[in-house]
Amino acid sequence: MLGNSKLQSIIWTSRIAAAERFYTDVLELPLRAKSDGALVYDVNGSDLRVSPVPSTQPTAHTVVGFAVDALDPIVTELGRRGVTWERFSGIPHDERGIVVTPDGVKVVWFRDPDGNLLSIVQFSP
Repeated sequence: MLGNSKLQSIIWTSRIAAAERFYTDVLELPLRAKSDGALVYDVNGSDLRVSPVPSTQPTAHTVVGFAVDALDPIVTELGRRGVTWERFSGIPHDERGIVVTPDGVKVVWFRDPDGNLLSIVQFSP
């Protein structure tokens, strides 16, 4: 039934101006529209909607992930832009915050201005 629909991801923000700077300037996502106070970004044909709410709490788990072909240059560039990488106890991270899984997948986690946990993953070839 919904298998042919276009998936839309939604992230909540209580700081819309900070969220717009982060998603537009730091992550360089193309802002496609503003709709009912929300920011709508195009992420390779899918919508990421950053919707305003009165208050939010940092998330304990990943809410949105980005799959990329090459993680290392992105980690370097986002680090230059002030992104800090989350580290979780009991999980081995390299010096840059990257986790490499036994099957070769690389992943990092970071937070947006509201504390939403995001990830970037490079699947093994």
